[in-house]
Amino acid sequence: MRAAAYGAVSRDSGLVPLTVARRAPKPNDVEIAIEFCGLCHSDVHATRGEWGGQSYPLVPGHEIVGTVSRVGSDVTRFAVGDRVGVGCMVDSCRECDSCLDGLEQYCENGMTGTYGAKDRRDGDVITQGGYSSSIVVDRRYVLRVPASLDPAAVAPLLCAGVTTFSPLRHFDAGEGDVVGVVGLGGLGHMAVKLAKAMGAKVVVFTTSESKVAAALELGADQVVLSRDEAAMAAADRTVDLIIDTVAAPHDLNPFFRTLRVDGALFQLGLPSEAMPPVNPGALIRRRIAYAGSLIGGIAETQEMLDFCAEHGVVADIEVVSAGRLNEAYDRMVAGDVKYRFVLDTGTLHTAAEEADA
Repeated sequence: MRAAAYGAVSRDSGLVPLTVARRAPKPNDVEIAIEFCGLCHSDVHATRGEWGGQSYPLVPGHEIVGTVSRVGSDVTRFAVGDRVGVGCMVDSCRECDSCLDGLEQYCENGMTGTYGAKDRRDGDVITQGGYSSSIVVDRRYVLRVPASLDPAAVAPLLCAGVTTFSPLRHFDAGEGDVVGVVGLGGLGHMAVKLAKAMGAKVVVFTTSESKVAAALELGADQVVLSRDEAAMAAADRTVDLIIDTVAAPHDLNPFFRTLRVDGALFQLGLPSEAMPPVNPGALIRRRIAYAGSLIGGIAETQEMLDFCAEHGVVADIEVVSAGRLNEAYDRMVAGDVKYRFVLDTGTLHTAAEEADA
């Protein structure tokens, strides 16, 4: 089966109309007619070959929402017409301790990414993602999307949402806690919304005065300009948990000083260059934990979706057509989006026809 798609054919090609092969559903597969797919900054890095060793052609997209169009003979949890989602992975080894613990994202044999990865069940096939009209995924990696949520605004939850939800849940953030959020982009705005929904007080740290009003509109209780030494000094020992979403090199030591005893800083942004060194004394003197976190397992992602339905939480999005994908990529790099782009896959055929005209 062939599916309409947009992807890159080389690191310099930009995104162009393509068709991709999709397998016929196996007994445990779910075929999904894709409605929306979020645009993640990692899509830009991958398609532009900035992470090296990339196979082309490459169809990106790992924030997929659509409806079930066919199911395999052994699938009982999903039926044709169900609204479902697929996040950053479509398989894992299913046998290691991490997989058995529901932490498939930490699969000890390597999870299979939704795009750009070797299909572990058929090593000659490279997975292709959600900038496409359809996809076929094993039922174990398919998520149920609550009917009460806007499907377009759900798409970024499958990456940005669970990436911030997971460390908040791991730390058991809630009433009485103060959560700091560093950076106010796609991840940061979800961290604010989720922490508030959990009952925590939220403090946003930003370098930009222009983001103060935006942070407060999202629900932040306080905004601290991190370049203001006096403001940072006033925040000393006031925060329990920091979710750091910044993907550029930055000094963490001033943020450690805002943490109370037994506080923690979770690093979610992955800078491409080295970070300034961490002063271990800052950690030792207050028993502070410095940790990282990677998306979430399948069960936790479903928990996140159900939590968002209960609390009415979705991403702030701008829907774009396929013909505007390259423009959206350039705007993402420039930071010109509040806060996530989402592709309307219903425009794929139109864009391809226009490109051929």
